[in-house]
Amino acid sequence: MNDTTQTQSHLRSEARIAHGALHRLRQDLFVGAFAFRPMPPLEDAKVSRWLPFLPQRLRHWARWLPHSLVGFFSVCVFLGTFADSSGPGALRGLVVAGFSALVAAGPLLTLFRPVGAYWLSVGAFAVAAVTHAALASPFASIVGGAAFFTHLAVMVLVVLRTRPRLAIEMWLVTFAVAAVLTVVLGDDPGDLPPVAFFCGVVLVSAAAIRAWREERRQVVETLTATAEERSRRTLLEERALIARELHDVVAHHMSVIAIQAEAAPYRVKDTPPELATSFATIRENAVAALAELRRILGVVRSADPDAFAENDPEAPQPTLASLDSLLASVRSAGLTVEAVTTGAPRPLPQGVELSAYRIVQEGLSNALRHSPGAEARVEISYVLGGLGVRIVNGPPSRLAKPSPGAGHGVLGMRERVQMLGGEMTADHTEDGGFEVAAFLPVVRTAGENTVGGKA
Repeated sequence: MNDTTQTQSHLRSEARIAHGALHRLRQDLFVGAFAFRPMPPLEDAKVSRWLPFLPQRLRHWARWLPHSLVGFFSVCVFLGTFADSSGPGALRGLVVAGFSALVAAGPLLTLFRPVGAYWLSVGAFAVAAVTHAALASPFASIVGGAAFFTHLAVMVLVVLRTRPRLAIEMWLVTFAVAAVLTVVLGDDPGDLPPVAFFCGVVLVSAAAIRAWREERRQVVETLTATAEERSRRTLLEERALIARELHDVVAHHMSVIAIQAEAAPYRVKDTPPELATSFATIRENAVAALAELRRILGVVRSADPDAFAENDPEAPQPTLASLDSLLASVRSAGLTVEAVTTGAPRPLPQGVELSAYRIVQEGLSNALRHSPGAEARVEISYVLGGLGVRIVNGPPSRLAKPSPGAGHGVLGMRERVQMLGGEMTADHTEDGGFEVAAFLPVVRTAGENTVGGKA
Protein backbone atom coordinates (compact mmCIF):
# COMPACT_ATOMS: atom_id res chain seq x y z
CA MET A 1 0.00 0.00 0.00
CA ASN A 2 2.83 2.36 0.86
CA ASP A 3 4.60 1.59 -2.42
CA THR A 4 1.43 2.41 -4.35
CA THR A 5 1.05 5.71 -2.49
CA GLN A 6 4.68 6.66 -3.14
CA THR A 7 4.31 5.77 -6.82
CA GLN A 8 1.20 7.93 -7.12
CA SER A 9 2.99 10.78 -5.35
CA HIS A 10 5.95 10.54 -7.76
CA LEU A 11 3.58 10.49 -10.72
CA ARG A 12 1.77 13.57 -9.45
CA SER A 13 5.11 15.35 -8.95
CA GLU A 14 6.25 14.46 -12.45
CA ALA A 15 2.89 15.58 -13.83
CA ARG A 16 3.24 18.93 -12.05
CA ILE A 17 6.78 19.35 -13.42
CA ALA A 18 5.65 18.52 -16.94
CA HIS A 19 2.66 20.82 -16.65
CA GLY A 20 4.91 23.64 -15.44
CA ALA A 21 7.37 23.10 -18.28
CA LEU A 22 4.58 23.12 -20.87
CA HIS A 23 3.09 26.23 -19.30
CA ARG A 24 6.43 28.06 -19.51
CA LEU A 25 6.86 26.87 -23.11
CA ARG A 26 3.42 28.22 -23.96
CA GLN A 27 4.10 31.54 -22.25
CA ASP A 28 7.48 31.98 -23.93
CA LEU A 29 6.77 30.82 -27.50
CA PHE A 30 3.03 31.14 -28.06
CA VAL A 31 1.50 33.88 -25.89
CA GLY A 32 2.19 37.21 -27.56
CA ALA A 33 4.62 35.62 -29.99
CA PHE A 34 4.32 38.50 -32.46
CA ALA A 35 4.20 41.26 -29.87
CA PHE A 36 6.11 44.41 -30.80
CA ARG A 37 9.37 44.45 -28.81
CA PRO A 38 11.81 46.80 -30.57
CA MET A 39 15.47 46.50 -29.68
CA PRO A 40 16.68 49.79 -28.16
CA PRO A 41 19.85 51.46 -29.44
CA LEU A 42 23.11 51.22 -27.55
CA GLU A 43 23.68 53.51 -24.61
CA ASP A 44 26.05 56.41 -25.11
CA ALA A 45 28.32 55.09 -22.33
CA LYS A 46 28.74 51.75 -24.14
CA VAL A 47 29.50 53.46 -27.43
CA SER A 48 32.14 55.62 -25.74
CA ARG A 49 33.64 52.57 -24.03
CA TRP A 50 33.65 50.31 -27.09
CA LEU A 51 34.49 52.92 -29.73
CA PRO A 52 36.56 55.60 -27.99
CA PHE A 53 38.32 56.52 -31.23
CA LEU A 54 35.06 57.47 -32.96
CA PRO A 55 34.40 61.21 -33.43
CA GLN A 56 31.72 62.69 -31.21
CA ARG A 57 29.35 63.54 -34.07
CA LEU A 58 29.40 59.93 -35.31
CA ARG A 59 28.70 58.34 -31.94
CA HIS A 60 24.99 59.12 -32.21
CA TRP A 61 24.77 56.97 -35.32
CA ALA A 62 26.99 54.29 -33.80
CA ARG A 63 24.18 53.59 -31.30
CA TRP A 64 22.39 51.80 -34.14
CA LEU A 65 25.35 49.60 -35.02
CA PRO A 66 23.73 46.27 -33.88
CA HIS A 67 20.65 47.03 -35.98
CA SER A 68 22.86 47.78 -38.97
CA LEU A 69 24.79 44.52 -38.57
CA VAL A 70 21.60 42.45 -38.41
CA GLY A 71 20.20 44.27 -41.44
CA PHE A 72 23.44 43.73 -43.34
CA PHE A 73 23.31 40.01 -42.48
CA SER A 74 19.73 39.77 -43.78
CA VAL A 75 20.70 41.48 -47.03
CA CYS A 76 23.63 39.07 -47.45
CA VAL A 77 21.31 36.08 -46.86
CA PHE A 78 18.85 37.36 -49.43
CA LEU A 79 21.45 38.15 -52.09
CA GLY A 80 23.39 34.94 -51.50
CA THR A 81 20.33 32.69 -51.64
CA PHE A 82 18.84 34.46 -54.65
CA ALA A 83 22.09 34.58 -56.65
CA ASP A 84 23.08 30.96 -56.03
CA SER A 85 19.58 29.64 -56.60
CA SER A 86 18.60 31.66 -59.66
CA GLY A 87 17.94 29.97 -62.93
CA PRO A 88 16.09 30.39 -66.24
CA GLY A 89 12.44 31.25 -66.25
CA ALA A 90 10.55 34.21 -64.86
CA LEU A 91 8.34 32.08 -62.63
CA ARG A 92 11.31 30.26 -61.18
CA GLY A 93 13.07 33.55 -60.47
CA LEU A 94 9.96 34.92 -58.82
CA VAL A 95 9.65 31.84 -56.59
CA VAL A 96 13.33 31.97 -55.70
CA ALA A 97 13.11 35.69 -54.86
CA GLY A 98 10.07 35.13 -52.64
CA PHE A 99 11.68 32.29 -50.77
CA SER A 100 14.94 34.23 -50.38
CA ALA A 101 12.97 37.13 -48.91
CA LEU A 102 11.22 34.71 -46.52
CA VAL A 103 14.54 33.31 -45.30
CA ALA A 104 16.15 36.75 -44.98
CA ALA A 105 13.15 38.24 -43.13
CA GLY A 106 13.81 36.09 -40.05
CA PRO A 107 16.97 37.84 -38.80
CA LEU A 108 15.55 41.27 -39.61
CA LEU A 109 12.36 40.54 -37.69
CA THR A 110 14.32 39.74 -34.51
CA LEU A 111 14.88 43.50 -34.13
CA PHE A 112 11.15 44.06 -33.59
CA ARG A 113 9.37 40.75 -32.87
CA PRO A 114 11.98 38.22 -31.71
CA VAL A 115 9.69 35.26 -30.94
CA GLY A 116 7.68 35.87 -34.09
CA ALA A 117 10.94 35.88 -36.05
CA TYR A 118 11.66 32.40 -34.67
CA TRP A 119 8.35 31.03 -35.93
CA LEU A 120 8.87 32.65 -39.32
CA SER A 121 12.32 31.06 -39.49
CA VAL A 122 10.90 27.66 -38.48
CA GLY A 123 8.42 27.96 -41.35
CA ALA A 124 11.18 28.85 -43.83
CA PHE A 125 13.24 25.91 -42.54
CA ALA A 126 10.30 23.51 -43.00
CA VAL A 127 9.67 24.78 -46.55
CA ALA A 128 13.37 24.37 -47.33
CA ALA A 129 13.33 20.80 -46.00
CA VAL A 130 10.31 19.89 -48.14
CA THR A 131 11.93 21.53 -51.18
CA HIS A 132 15.15 19.63 -50.58
CA ALA A 133 13.25 16.33 -50.42
CA ALA A 134 11.12 17.08 -53.48
CA LEU A 135 13.93 18.43 -55.67
CA ALA A 136 17.20 16.56 -55.49
CA SER A 137 19.22 19.36 -57.08
CA PRO A 138 21.98 21.82 -56.19
CA PHE A 139 19.28 24.47 -55.87
CA ALA A 140 17.52 22.49 -53.13
CA SER A 141 20.78 21.83 -51.29
CA ILE A 142 21.73 25.50 -51.30
CA VAL A 143 18.27 26.53 -50.14
CA GLY A 144 18.30 23.96 -47.36
CA GLY A 145 21.75 24.93 -46.13
CA ALA A 146 20.99 28.65 -46.19
CA ALA A 147 17.70 28.15 -44.37
CA PHE A 148 19.34 25.98 -41.68
CA PHE A 149 22.20 28.36 -40.88
CA THR A 150 19.88 31.38 -41.04
CA HIS A 151 17.51 29.62 -38.64
CA LEU A 152 20.39 28.93 -36.27
CA ALA A 153 21.39 32.60 -36.44
CA VAL A 154 17.79 33.61 -35.70
CA MET A 155 17.69 31.37 -32.63
CA VAL A 156 20.95 32.87 -31.36
CA LEU A 157 19.61 36.41 -31.84
CA VAL A 158 16.35 35.52 -30.07
CA VAL A 159 18.26 34.10 -27.09
CA LEU A 160 20.45 37.20 -26.88
CA ARG A 161 17.38 39.42 -27.00
CA THR A 162 15.06 37.57 -24.61
CA ARG A 163 16.02 35.09 -21.88
CA PRO A 164 18.39 32.10 -21.64
CA ARG A 165 15.73 29.41 -21.17
CA LEU A 166 14.38 30.05 -24.68
CA ALA A 167 17.52 28.34 -25.98
CA ILE A 168 16.31 24.95 -24.71
CA GLU A 169 12.71 25.56 -25.73
CA MET A 170 13.56 26.61 -29.29
CA TRP A 171 16.03 23.74 -29.59
CA LEU A 172 13.36 21.21 -28.56
CA VAL A 173 10.70 22.64 -30.92
CA THR A 174 13.13 22.94 -33.84
CA PHE A 175 14.38 19.38 -33.69
CA ALA A 176 10.94 18.01 -32.90
CA VAL A 177 9.83 19.58 -36.21
CA ALA A 178 12.99 18.27 -37.89
CA ALA A 179 12.34 14.76 -36.58
CA VAL A 180 8.74 14.80 -37.83
CA LEU A 181 9.83 16.06 -41.26
CA THR A 182 12.53 13.40 -41.43
CA VAL A 183 10.00 10.63 -40.75
CA VAL A 184 7.32 12.05 -43.09
CA LEU A 185 9.73 12.70 -45.98
CA GLY A 186 11.60 9.45 -45.50
CA ASP A 187 15.04 11.06 -45.19
CA ASP A 188 18.05 9.51 -43.53
CA PRO A 189 17.94 10.39 -39.78
CA GLY A 190 21.67 9.75 -39.33
CA ASP A 191 22.63 13.39 -39.74
CA LEU A 192 20.09 14.64 -37.20
CA PRO A 193 21.95 13.83 -33.89
CA PRO A 194 25.26 15.57 -34.76
CA VAL A 195 23.42 18.61 -36.12
CA ALA A 196 21.28 18.74 -32.98
CA PHE A 197 24.39 18.51 -30.81
CA PHE A 198 26.11 21.30 -32.75
CA CYS A 199 23.07 23.57 -32.48
CA GLY A 200 22.76 22.78 -28.77
CA VAL A 201 26.35 23.84 -28.14
CA VAL A 202 25.84 27.10 -30.04
CA LEU A 203 22.57 27.90 -28.25
CA VAL A 204 23.96 27.05 -24.82
CA SER A 205 26.88 29.37 -25.51
CA ALA A 206 24.48 32.15 -26.51
CA ALA A 207 22.39 31.49 -23.39
CA ALA A 208 25.54 31.70 -21.23
CA ILE A 209 26.43 35.06 -22.79
CA ARG A 210 22.90 36.33 -22.21
CA ALA A 211 22.93 35.12 -18.59
CA TRP A 212 26.33 36.76 -18.02
CA ARG A 213 25.08 40.05 -19.44
CA GLU A 214 21.95 39.89 -17.29
CA GLU A 215 23.99 39.13 -14.18
CA ARG A 216 26.38 41.97 -14.95
CA ARG A 217 23.48 44.37 -15.44
CA GLN A 218 21.98 43.33 -12.11
CA VAL A 219 25.34 43.77 -10.38
CA VAL A 220 25.67 47.29 -11.82
CA GLU A 221 22.12 48.13 -10.74
CA THR A 222 22.81 46.75 -7.26
CA LEU A 223 26.03 48.74 -6.92
CA THR A 224 24.31 51.88 -8.14
CA ALA A 225 21.42 51.38 -5.73
CA THR A 226 23.87 50.69 -2.89
CA ALA A 227 25.85 53.84 -3.65
CA GLU A 228 22.66 55.90 -3.80
CA GLU A 229 21.42 54.38 -0.55
CA ARG A 230 24.76 55.03 1.14
CA SER A 231 24.72 58.64 -0.05
CA ARG A 232 21.12 59.07 1.07
CA ARG A 233 21.87 57.54 4.46
CA THR A 234 24.88 59.81 4.91
CA LEU A 235 22.77 62.80 3.95
CA LEU A 236 20.08 61.84 6.46
CA GLU A 237 22.66 61.29 9.20
CA GLU A 238 24.19 64.69 8.53
CA ARG A 239 20.78 66.34 8.53
CA ALA A 240 19.98 64.60 11.81
CA LEU A 241 23.21 65.98 13.26
CA ILE A 242 22.36 69.47 12.03
CA ALA A 243 18.83 69.14 13.41
CA ARG A 244 20.22 68.14 16.80
CA GLU A 245 22.56 71.11 16.86
CA LEU A 246 19.82 73.49 15.79
CA HIS A 247 17.66 72.04 18.53
CA ASP A 248 20.32 72.93 21.08
CA VAL A 249 20.77 76.44 19.66
CA VAL A 250 17.05 77.25 19.49
CA ALA A 251 16.35 75.60 22.83
CA HIS A 252 18.98 77.79 24.46
CA HIS A 253 17.44 81.00 23.13
CA MET A 254 13.91 79.89 24.00
CA SER A 255 15.03 79.09 27.53
CA VAL A 256 16.58 82.55 27.85
CA ILE A 257 13.34 84.14 26.65
CA ALA A 258 11.30 82.15 29.16
CA ILE A 259 13.63 83.02 32.05
CA GLN A 260 13.77 86.72 31.16
CA ALA A 261 9.99 86.90 30.75
CA GLU A 262 9.54 85.30 34.17
CA ALA A 263 12.07 87.58 35.89
CA ALA A 264 11.05 90.82 34.18
CA PRO A 265 8.07 91.64 36.41
CA TYR A 266 10.30 91.48 39.52
CA ARG A 267 12.71 94.03 38.11
CA VAL A 268 10.09 96.75 37.90
CA LYS A 269 8.46 98.16 41.01
CA ASP A 270 4.68 98.21 40.96
CA THR A 271 4.44 96.34 37.66
CA PRO A 272 1.14 97.06 35.90
CA PRO A 273 -1.13 93.98 35.76
CA GLU A 274 -1.35 94.19 31.96
CA LEU A 275 2.46 94.11 31.65
CA ALA A 276 2.72 91.20 34.10
CA THR A 277 0.09 89.32 32.14
CA SER A 278 2.00 89.94 28.90
CA PHE A 279 5.24 88.67 30.43
CA ALA A 280 3.42 85.60 31.73
CA THR A 281 1.96 84.95 28.29
CA ILE A 282 5.42 85.32 26.70
CA ARG A 283 6.86 82.84 29.19
CA GLU A 284 4.04 80.33 28.65
CA ASN A 285 4.40 80.53 24.85
CA ALA A 286 8.19 80.17 25.13
CA VAL A 287 7.88 77.14 27.40
CA ALA A 288 5.24 75.58 25.11
CA ALA A 289 7.38 76.19 22.03
CA LEU A 290 10.39 74.75 23.83
CA ALA A 291 8.47 71.62 24.81
CA GLU A 292 7.19 71.17 21.24
CA LEU A 293 10.69 71.67 19.85
CA ARG A 294 12.10 69.07 22.20
CA ARG A 295 9.29 66.66 21.37
CA ILE A 296 9.91 66.92 17.62
CA LEU A 297 13.69 67.20 17.44
CA GLY A 298 14.68 65.52 20.67
CA VAL A 299 14.50 62.11 18.99
CA VAL A 300 17.65 62.87 17.00
CA ARG A 301 19.79 63.43 20.09
CA SER A 302 22.57 60.84 20.07
CA ALA A 303 26.31 60.53 20.47
CA ASP A 304 28.23 62.93 18.23
CA PRO A 305 29.81 60.87 15.41
CA ASP A 306 32.39 63.52 14.52
CA ALA A 307 36.04 62.72 15.03
CA PHE A 308 36.70 65.50 17.54
CA ALA A 309 33.28 65.75 19.18
CA GLU A 310 32.88 66.80 22.77
CA ASN A 311 32.38 63.97 25.23
CA ASP A 312 29.77 65.79 27.28
CA PRO A 313 26.38 65.65 25.48
CA GLU A 314 25.13 68.48 27.69
CA ALA A 315 28.02 70.79 26.81
CA PRO A 316 27.18 73.94 24.81
CA GLN A 317 27.63 73.74 21.05
CA PRO A 318 31.09 74.87 19.90
CA THR A 319 31.74 78.24 18.29
CA LEU A 320 34.71 79.89 16.63
CA ALA A 321 36.03 80.67 20.10
CA SER A 322 36.61 76.90 20.46
CA LEU A 323 38.91 76.70 17.43
CA ASP A 324 42.04 76.82 19.58
CA SER A 325 41.12 73.59 21.36
CA LEU A 326 40.23 71.97 18.03
CA LEU A 327 43.57 72.97 16.52
CA ALA A 328 45.37 71.65 19.58
CA SER A 329 43.57 68.32 19.16
CA VAL A 330 44.55 67.88 15.52
CA ARG A 331 48.12 68.99 16.20
CA SER A 332 48.40 66.34 18.88
CA ALA A 333 47.14 63.85 16.28
CA GLY A 334 50.12 64.71 14.04
CA LEU A 335 48.75 67.34 11.67
CA THR A 336 50.68 70.58 11.28
CA VAL A 337 48.11 73.37 11.16
CA GLU A 338 48.48 77.10 10.67
CA ALA A 339 45.52 79.29 11.62
CA VAL A 340 45.03 82.80 10.18
CA THR A 341 42.24 85.25 11.03
CA THR A 342 41.61 88.31 8.87
CA GLY A 343 39.20 91.14 9.49
CA ALA A 344 37.81 92.32 12.79
CA PRO A 345 36.34 89.41 14.80
CA ARG A 346 32.79 90.13 15.89
CA PRO A 347 29.91 88.17 17.39
CA LEU A 348 27.99 86.13 14.82
CA PRO A 349 24.74 84.19 15.02
CA GLN A 350 25.30 80.93 16.86
CA GLY A 351 24.19 78.86 13.87
CA VAL A 352 26.81 80.52 11.65
CA GLU A 353 29.59 80.04 14.17
CA LEU A 354 28.57 76.41 14.76
CA SER A 355 28.53 75.66 11.02
CA ALA A 356 31.90 77.39 10.53
CA TYR A 357 33.37 75.34 13.39
CA ARG A 358 32.01 72.09 11.94
CA ILE A 359 33.34 72.91 8.46
CA VAL A 360 36.83 73.52 9.87
CA GLN A 361 36.52 70.37 11.96
CA GLU A 362 35.55 68.21 8.99
CA GLY A 363 38.18 69.77 6.73
CA LEU A 364 40.95 69.02 9.21
CA SER A 365 39.55 65.53 9.80
CA ASN A 366 39.67 64.86 6.05
CA ALA A 367 43.25 66.14 5.92
CA LEU A 368 44.22 63.71 8.68
CA ARG A 369 42.53 60.77 6.95
CA HIS A 370 43.41 61.37 3.32
CA SER A 371 46.64 63.43 3.43
CA PRO A 372 48.86 61.97 6.15
CA GLY A 373 52.01 64.00 6.71
CA ALA A 374 50.64 67.07 4.93
CA GLU A 375 50.50 70.60 6.30
CA ALA A 376 47.17 72.39 6.61
CA ARG A 377 46.09 76.00 6.80
CA VAL A 378 42.85 77.40 8.25
CA GLU A 379 41.72 80.88 7.25
CA ILE A 380 38.81 82.66 8.95
CA SER A 381 37.81 85.91 7.24
CA TYR A 382 35.37 88.35 8.82
CA VAL A 383 34.06 90.23 5.80
CA LEU A 384 31.15 92.55 5.15
CA GLY A 385 27.97 90.54 4.97
CA GLY A 386 29.28 87.23 6.21
CA LEU A 387 32.11 84.92 7.17
CA GLY A 388 34.67 83.27 4.90
CA VAL A 389 36.16 79.89 5.81
CA ARG A 390 39.01 78.23 3.94
CA ILE A 391 40.79 74.98 4.78
CA VAL A 392 43.61 73.89 2.50
CA ASN A 393 46.14 71.09 2.90
CA GLY A 394 49.13 70.04 0.85
CA PRO A 395 49.82 66.67 -0.79
CA PRO A 396 50.34 63.63 1.48
CA SER A 397 53.89 62.64 2.29
CA ARG A 398 53.00 58.98 2.76
CA LEU A 399 50.38 56.55 1.53
CA ALA A 400 46.92 57.10 2.99
CA LYS A 401 44.89 54.19 4.30
CA PRO A 402 41.68 53.47 2.34
CA SER A 403 38.68 55.24 3.85
CA PRO A 404 35.15 53.93 3.11
CA GLY A 405 33.66 57.30 4.00
CA ALA A 406 35.38 59.30 1.27
CA GLY A 407 33.21 62.17 0.05
CA HIS A 408 30.67 62.00 2.87
CA GLY A 409 32.30 64.81 4.88
CA VAL A 410 32.12 67.11 1.87
CA LEU A 411 28.44 66.23 1.53
CA GLY A 412 27.82 67.24 5.13
CA MET A 413 29.67 70.52 4.71
CA ARG A 414 27.60 71.36 1.65
CA GLU A 415 24.42 70.66 3.63
CA ARG A 416 25.47 73.13 6.31
CA VAL A 417 26.39 75.82 3.80
CA GLN A 418 23.19 75.39 1.80
CA MET A 419 21.15 75.55 5.01
CA LEU A 420 22.55 79.03 5.65
CA GLY A 421 22.19 80.13 2.01
CA GLY A 422 25.93 80.27 1.42
CA GLU A 423 28.31 79.00 -1.23
CA MET A 424 31.05 76.40 -1.08
CA THR A 425 33.72 74.85 -3.31
CA ALA A 426 35.74 71.71 -2.61
CA ASP A 427 38.33 70.42 -5.04
CA HIS A 428 41.91 69.21 -5.42
CA THR A 429 44.68 71.78 -5.73
CA GLU A 430 47.33 71.85 -8.42
CA ASP A 431 50.01 70.50 -6.09
CA GLY A 432 47.95 67.44 -5.14
CA GLY A 433 46.36 68.79 -1.97
CA PHE A 434 42.74 69.63 -1.23
CA GLU A 435 40.94 72.92 -0.63
CA VAL A 436 37.57 73.71 0.92
CA ALA A 437 36.30 77.29 0.70
CA ALA A 438 32.94 78.45 2.03
CA PHE A 439 31.13 81.73 2.50
CA LEU A 440 28.44 81.93 5.17
CA PRO A 441 26.22 85.00 4.82
CA VAL A 442 25.05 86.88 7.92
CA VAL A 443 21.78 88.74 7.58
CA ARG A 444 21.44 91.78 9.81
CA THR A 445 17.90 92.55 10.84
CA ALA A 446 16.52 95.96 11.62
CA GLY A 447 16.85 97.05 15.23
CA GLU A 448 19.95 94.98 15.99
CA ASN A 449 22.96 96.78 17.37
CA THR A 450 25.27 93.87 16.60
CA VAL A 451 25.46 91.28 13.87
CA GLY A 452 24.74 88.45 16.26
CA GLY A 453 21.38 89.96 17.18
CA LYS A 454 22.44 90.95 20.69
CA ALA A 455 21.47 94.42 21.85
